[in-house]
Amino acid sequence: MSKIVKTPLESLVNMMEMVMPNDTNPLNNLMGGRLMHHMDIAAAISAQRHSNSVVVTASVDNVSFDHAIPMGNIVSFESKVTRAFKTSMEVYIKVVSENIPKGHKTFTNHAFFTFVAVNSEGRPVEVPAIKPETEEEKKFYEDALQRRQLRLIMAGRLKPTEAPELKALFVKP
Repeated sequence: MSKIVKTPLESLVNMMEMVMPNDTNPLNNLMGGRLMHHMDIAAAISAQRHSNSVVVTASVDNVSFDHAIPMGNIVSFESKVTRAFKTSMEVYIKVVSENIPKGHKTFTNHAFFTFVAVNSEGRPVEVPAIKPETEEEKKFYEDALQRRQLRLIMAGRLKPTEAPELKALFVKP
């Protein structure tokens, strides 16, 4: 692994968009695909900041649409790298909708994205390690290995018997 170590704060991205008519469905709410598009961009910027490389999206975990985001609202995307592996990074992104005239903010979505850093030929390259500092960052970091193993099992790239962190969740010692 690379000898460079970065903190999650170094990959922090805060991005905002206004929901315009072209972004909405017939109910005048932000379309889910448009939301995911913006989430992917913000998360990719975090991964690029961390890796100093071009990145490609490898996976997205369970994006649930908890609250509709009405036309005219401001949507804030906050993302940062939670853990770096050899060539991949997990990025957490949180989405908040804001109705400025009413002074009301609503947490609407969150997800984990996985990116792989690549060179100009599209081949994976090593990424810097990450050193979590806050308690929240440490929790995200510790839990990232279980999430990664689950992703790999779901993708058919890892056998459940090869996932000790997940096994510990289901098997009593």
